[in-house]
Amino acid sequence: MKKIIFFTLVGMATLQLKAQNIDKIITREYTDHLIKTLSADDMQGRATFTPGIDKAATFIESEFKKIGLQPLPGEKTFRQTFYKYQVSPLTTSVKIDGQEIAPGNLMITGAATEGIILNKSNTTVVKLDPEKPFVAQFRTMLNADKNQIVLVDSKFADLFNRYKDHFSKPTTVDEEDIKKTTGVVQVFVLGKDAATDFSATLKNKITKMPLFNVAGVIPGKSKAKEMVIFSGHYDHLGFLKPVEGDSIANGADDDASGTTAMIALAKYYKAQKNNERTLIFVAFTAEEIGGFGAKYFSAKLNPDDVVAMFNIEMIGKDSKFGKNTAFITGYERSDFGKILQKNLAGTEFTFHPDPYPEQNLFYRSDNAALAALGVPAHTISTDKIDIDKLYHSVKDEYSSLDVDNILSTIKAIAKSATSIVNGTDTPTRIPKLKQ
Repeated sequence: MKKIIFFTLVGMATLQLKAQNIDKIITREYTDHLIKTLSADDMQGRATFTPGIDKAATFIESEFKKIGLQPLPGEKTFRQTFYKYQVSPLTTSVKIDGQEIAPGNLMITGAATEGIILNKSNTTVVKLDPEKPFVAQFRTMLNADKNQIVLVDSKFADLFNRYKDHFSKPTTVDEEDIKKTTGVVQVFVLGKDAATDFSATLKNKITKMPLFNVAGVIPGKSKAKEMVIFSGHYDHLGFLKPVEGDSIANGADDDASGTTAMIALAKYYKAQKNNERTLIFVAFTAEEIGGFGAKYFSAKLNPDDVVAMFNIEMIGKDSKFGKNTAFITGYERSDFGKILQKNLAGTEFTFHPDPYPEQNLFYRSDNAALAALGVPAHTISTDKIDIDKLYHSVKDEYSSLDVDNILSTIKAIAKSATSIVNGTDTPTRIPKLKQ
């Protein structure tokens, strides 16, 4: 009886020491420092291709250096730099039956070349059916393999303008898209019923732009070839339409909270000095404009060497399951979540399957690139995405966050990942997507 009591007390003492260790490393003061800095106004919303995101990257680099991480193999710094091309519309002139179409009634998609001229010899005219849903027809037009003038009935004006706002912004493409001598272009024209004769001249500015993930490594010991990834995206939307004089989309929850978690976990595991597997900590760029950072990063790895990915996004508020809970996207696709919950036995924290399957969150974050290659790559979140009124708004600021929720989630991830980090558990693989 005494022996049993003795070992129980020793076990309890060990758990308490571990808890104290976490509390000393992942503190509220440290978490506040990270998230306040990343979501501050002087980061200007961290939009891709802006000084704000460069400033955020510099800050993350400085934290990695303080922690004592190493750059990725083959990299001299913590920045993993790559390039895309930004296509910005310069001038557009469209004439139909001798009449110049007002710019407000035009929407152009697909043009990735510096200039293109459309006429009856290389372009066809189609008209959307005003009795059928706009969105389905619009998507069909986007997938067309030929140049088209698309006539849109005035009854679709609201949807037309909503999509026009999106497609009027600069687009980001790869070098191979720029090298094409011709491009497939769709010119949507609002308020025209017919086009007997037409011509269109489109000119774009093309700029080569750098992007950079920020990544650091803690080399593994006995299983150094096997990698575990902790990630969050550090870009956001930049400036939006002003609300009460505020135009900065600070992105405190989306995703300064996840980036904060990733950095805090790097500090924690570096202090532990017991990771048998190699740990990679990465802040992804360009998630908001197409997930380009995660795609580039994933292409540089052998997915067979990646044991698991903990992608963390939007943990700044309670989940729908209450205090000390979070959900895991794609929970049913591997036993990743079950392993995490097993490691939390005896704690108050619980992980749940994604309660928003209709939102398709599993493929809407940076885990998707590696998950498609078979890696048990999942996103951990607490956001009530179905009712979150601050999502992608200028009101997503530090003052809206529940820092206690962020702390409890980070600590739960730190504890739950232990057996994957030390090499005793290996999550089952996710079936690869068919190409």
